[in-house]
Amino acid sequence: MRTLAILPVKSFGAAKQRLAESLGTGSRLALAQAMFADVLASARRAPEIDLIAVVTSDRVAESAASGSRVLVIREDGESGHSAAATLGIRHALAEGYDRVLLIPGDTPLVQPAELAALLAGATGVVVVPDRHGTGTNALLMAPPDAIEPSFGPGSFERHVAAAEAAGIPHRVEEIPGLVLDVDTPGDLAELSAELELSRGAAPATRGALRQLDRAGAHPMRQPHLSG
Repeated sequence: MRTLAILPVKSFGAAKQRLAESLGTGSRLALAQAMFADVLASARRAPEIDLIAVVTSDRVAESAASGSRVLVIREDGESGHSAAATLGIRHALAEGYDRVLLIPGDTPLVQPAELAALLAGATGVVVVPDRHGTGTNALLMAPPDAIEPSFGPGSFERHVAAAEAAGIPHRVEEIPGLVLDVDTPGDLAELSAELELSRGAAPATRGALRQLDRAGAHPMRQPHLSG
């Protein structure tokens, strides 16, 4: 099945506002860029993904998304995660893709093998919850317009309910590398702890956090982040 991965990306400069009390604008920008780079790298290394559509209005994100198997879909302004996802879905339908995988740009721990396992023969709707069980950190839909994406607080229940209402086969799948997205200082502390245990994972994010440590700007500092 032809698969389009859709990666909506906010403006890096406006990203991670809930970290503003802990990190300055430059630090948040660097962290957002690094997490996006790690997610994009994992998606590129998943052979089941035919093309990655990066939906963004940010010129920096557009430049970072250059390379093979990546298409940039420009949006006008910051229209929100669901609206950006819908732009990607429209492209999938127009180009005859069989399914789409919506993934966020702030789940740097995700591994190519996890994406491959998620996609293996999957049809209908697969909802991947966040670590709190309330949000959605990935949404697989076959066909691409199986349900309407509705991200934000409480999205997990909305997506499951939408699939049930549409009578579409669906399942919930917890994927270790996708449960942790980074929005709050607590999430950042959890990410740092996970990186201490996951040697070699998320190299760009690991490097960004190491730089923050050196600059004394990382609010949840670990003793060190090993390579």
